[in-house]
Amino acid sequence: MLIVGLTGGIATGKSTASRALQASGVPVIDADVVAHQVMQPGEASYKLVVKHFGTSILQSPNGPIDRAKLGAVIFNDSEKRELLNRCTHPFVRRRILWQLFCTYARGHAVCVLDVPLLYEAGMHRLCGRVVVVGCAREVQVERLMERNGLGREEAVARVDAQMPVEQKAKRADAVVMNEGSVEDMQEEVCRVVRAWSPAPWRVAGALLAPVIGLGALCAWAVAKVLGRM
Repeated sequence: MLIVGLTGGIATGKSTASRALQASGVPVIDADVVAHQVMQPGEASYKLVVKHFGTSILQSPNGPIDRAKLGAVIFNDSEKRELLNRCTHPFVRRRILWQLFCTYARGHAVCVLDVPLLYEAGMHRLCGRVVVVGCAREVQVERLMERNGLGREEAVARVDAQMPVEQKAKRADAVVMNEGSVEDMQEEVCRVVRAWSPAPWRVAGALLAPVIGLGALCAWAVAKVLGRM
């Protein structure tokens, strides 16, 4: 199974591309969704985050984490951002690996791994291919101001807090620019991923290989036992 990493910068349109891929039938694992899951009350990651950042980030006593409050705490503090990553990333990776295995076991030819910080978190190492959704920095800033109701200074700060899109683009296998119509961008992303998808016979072979190997091992073990009788 081919794992395709999907990433981009804030307000470049990555999430829109991800939804288009899902709508076309491609399985997508969304790291943001997984991160939200592992930070639910009762989860080990939740307990670590509350331990290090205190109960002031909660919506209510012992309740869910208020992501806006937590974001305000870590936004301008790189050390606290790194601390949050240490509290969450191991659990996110573990759950993503399990979901990848389940997707492979269901016989899919390709799976898209949607990770905003794909390179920063080292998740690109799991991917056979990477596609970046990008746009000009000024377009990012303007979109972010409009989408989140931010002033220019705060929007610029949020864009600059991430690895530049240009740097991600240099490391990617494909770059889809999102500066025209949304529909064109969605079609291009889907076309790129379809072009990379392995042929069905290769997928079948990949699925059968472990089964054949296990069968051969069992046959060898039985033969050894019978040989001693």
